Amino acid sequence: MGDRKEARGTRDDEFQSFVIGRWPRLMRTAFLLTGEQHAAEDLVQSTLEQVFVAWRKVGSADDPEAYVRRVMINAHARKHRRRLKEFLAPKDDSGLVREIADTGDRIAQAEDRNTLLKALAQLPARQREAVVLRYWEDLTETQTAQAMGCSVGAVKSNAAKGIAKLRAIPGLAETVTQGGPKR
Repeated sequence: MGDRKEARGTRDDEFQSFVIGRWPRLMRTAFLLTGEQHAAEDLVQSTLEQVFVAWRKVGSADDPEAYVRRVMINAHARKHRRRLKEFLAPKDDSGLVREIADTGDRIAQAEDRNTLLKALAQLPARQREAVVLRYWEDLTETQTAQAMGCSVGAVKSNAAKGIAKLRAIPGLAETVTQGGPKR
């Protein structure tokens, strides 16, 4: 019985260390996916609840962070699948809650953060996911494809279309470069 408690304590400690070390990045990804601070917090919380239950499997995976990211993308996609039209509708200033900026975050360095966030919120879900994971999370095309559960070609297509739509928005073209926002 004591060995079970020790194993559970070790698992809990490993999970807690993971969460503490990854929280800022998970929150940034969730915020970029949802466009709202509270929705991002809810997404991270529900993702971590799912992950905790399976932590033995997740913690022993080759890349636990990639596993958690995939759970987050799937949770986000499930939540918004039925409300796609509402999700894609542009948000007004009162509906867009500001993110707490991370000083190492490249998006925080954009010339017009509010315009960029509004534009990102207008992208279809798959394009938004591809742009966020490729350019703000700086994942490879293969890692992005794994996180999104699609082919590398679909990632390339969605990212290219998303960046093209961002470039077409007046006032945003100067902010968006080939690899994301200017520094």
